[in-house]
Amino acid sequence: MVIATQSRLSLEVSLEDFLKLPETKPASEYINGKIEVKPMPQGEHSLLQCKLCEVINQITEPQKIAYAFPELRCTFGGRSIVPDGAVFRWERVIITEKGRIANRFNLYPDWSIEILSPEQSLTKVLDNLLHCSQQGTELGWLINPEEDTILIVTENQRVKLLKEDAILPVLKGIDLTLKVTDIFNWLNWQN
Repeated sequence: MVIATQSRLSLEVSLEDFLKLPETKPASEYINGKIEVKPMPQGEHSLLQCKLCEVINQITEPQKIAYAFPELRCTFGGRSIVPDGAVFRWERVIITEKGRIANRFNLYPDWSIEILSPEQSLTKVLDNLLHCSQQGTELGWLINPEEDTILIVTENQRVKLLKEDAILPVLKGIDLTLKVTDIFNWLNWQN
């Protein structure tokens, strides 16, 4: 494993060459011909990521509807990105001939979830969600803990800002009701 220290590596490489490189910590993404390093997750980011995947999987896994993967590399449409949460409908999860989960997911997630870190550019993260939407992703969330808001990106690339008691959209077929305040209340450790 390589420890990445730069937010943007100036080396331009092909997607094929990028995928041959060792994984970095934090994860590197391939966007528009350049390698970009994601910020190292911190407390709020880590808690939201774990809790959200857990909540989604508690509802979707028993009924084999979908599965939420934390930080799964997804390569599609000329990019290789690592969403904070990548939710795939059950039938789209890639399995090997042995019936095991595949290591490489060369397709877009059905639902892409990003959690904005303090040093991250909102525009760059939103660009990834819009790219996902262009490629077929049905739903994107951009969670902004600094402002207690969640930007929603739908499959037709409509963007909507939700806050407070707004009900968050989820993939069709998932029986999950969450408000924006529910997400940010998870950060209150004393509750």
